[in-house]
Amino acid sequence: MNPDREQFLNLKANPARLNVDEAGWYLGFSAHEIPILVARGLLSPLGRPPANGPKYFATETLSELHKDVKWLARASDTIVQYWKSKNARKSGAVRETTSSRVGDNFNHCMT
Repeated sequence: MNPDREQFLNLKANPARLNVDEAGWYLGFSAHEIPILVARGLLSPLGRPPANGPKYFATETLSELHKDVKWLARASDTIVQYWKSKNARKSGAVRETTSSRVGDNFNHCMT
């Protein structure tokens, strides 16, 4: 386990707001999954941060979500669905490129 993560999770009292890494540690998600949850409306950052600015989350809200089994299931399903669709798009693009190359070679041979 990451020493910073372990130290954070062993704190007696958490700070009032958490950054993306800390929110991920607290909820059991990776830091790169937190923006996916925000984009899908399952997490809301504090205030109105700029799109490219740091995001902070209220510990109180995260604590409620941490205990909500239905929310955790929805969030986990959302992450799985995100990667499933992203991988499908990637493999679809590879298939398209491959099939167009085969077709190009076939058409080229026929002329």
